Amino acid sequence: MMAIAGALVGAVWGGVLARCRNGNSLDILQYAAGYAIAFGLMAFFLSIAVVRLM
Repeated sequence: MMAIAGALVGAVWGGVLARCRNGNSLDILQYAAGYAIAFGLMAFFLSIAVVRLM
């Protein structure tokens, strides 16, 4: 659940960042995908750490 939320937040963050940098639609898509993967992975490993500590 956290990984999906992290991926969504990352996609929005990446899209907004690319739009602020005056990127075209493919730039926005690439930034959104990259940030979604990065944030999703971070949230996934964070959720594993939380479960292991409980």
